Amino acid sequence: MEIRVDLHTHTVASGHAYSTLPENALAASRKGIKLLGMTDHGPSMPGAPNLYHFGNLAIIPEELHGVKILPGVEANITNYEGELDIPIHYLANMKLVLVGLHVICYPGGTSEQNTEAYIKAMKNPFTDMMVHPGRPEFELDLERIAHMSAQLNIPVEINNSSLSSEKRGAWGNCRRFARYMAQFKGPIILGSDAHFTDRVGEFSHALALVEEAGIKEEQVMNTSPDRVLDYLAFRRKNRPTIT
Repeated sequence: MEIRVDLHTHTVASGHAYSTLPENALAASRKGIKLLGMTDHGPSMPGAPNLYHFGNLAIIPEELHGVKILPGVEANITNYEGELDIPIHYLANMKLVLVGLHVICYPGGTSEQNTEAYIKAMKNPFTDMMVHPGRPEFELDLERIAHMSAQLNIPVEINNSSLSSEKRGAWGNCRRFARYMAQFKGPIILGSDAHFTDRVGEFSHALALVEEAGIKEEQVMNTSPDRVLDYLAFRRKNRPTIT
């Protein structure tokens, strides 16, 4: 399986990442990545950029070092209603909107509350993809999330960083989630979640899990930049109009 897309990466703008966008793009180019997401954390994350940052994404070049750039956000779910920390009129102008749960930004709750919040965010028409459901900080009904991914055709991420040594405890959750995704056949993205340039395009753990779980190659969107771009164009065509 050839991976040509990395949609989940961070720059110095996130506050706890340590590389610039040009550095990440150069690393992506050297690894054969053709499409790169710039998805810095939403503003409820300490150290993250304020809304003005996200209102100025149009200045980002469409391509750097031969890699097409998708400026966007990793938005944070902030409550049990699945609300995000970015206003809709900002989300509407972004090329990529990833959404996930983070300890500092979300109060935490029961498995039912966490799952409801995650699924409500998944149903938001301005959400493109959901990230790292396998992290151990929040208990989630991973089977239900995998089923909803297939029903809604919303990709959910297998996060390579969650499977690295600094996120011990995630393997069991991610393994179960991958098996559910293989069962329900929903769309998947692999994300490096790179916070430093050497992690861009790094998918070794995620790919091993994909193979182990029996996930089909056609479920994995990262193999084709055109497939990702077509999906994002479809999402934008079917969004409600913002006045």
